[in-house]
Amino acid sequence: MSFHALSIVTSIAALLLATGWLFAGKLMLKRWRIEPNDAALLLGRRIGVIYLGVALLCLLVRSSTSLELITSVSTFAAAANALLAGLGLYEYRARRAGPAILISVAFETFLLFGFGWLLLAPAGSA
Repeated sequence: MSFHALSIVTSIAALLLATGWLFAGKLMLKRWRIEPNDAALLLGRRIGVIYLGVALLCLLVRSSTSLELITSVSTFAAAANALLAGLGLYEYRARRAGPAILISVAFETFLLFGFGWLLLAPAGSA
């Protein structure tokens, strides 16, 4: 998958997550079997704004030809998704999140491998 395509997929996913956290935080928490409370909803809204920033970043860099920029964004995306997937599995195994978190983990793993593949591909082939 090309950097352009992966950036668009990531931008769309981040926009969907941002919308969910900003406008349906209770639903987002309930799908992971976490009891919604004021503190969790506040953190969720703040995370929603971070996801908006990620969506905008991916949208703006999608057509870049700068190898340095592509490498930097791909490194960030691979690392962030590796950490998110690992944390999701940890929280699921500790029974602090329900099985719906595994959907997030699967998508994060997909993005991890996509951006990781771009980082490992020979220069100019991705």
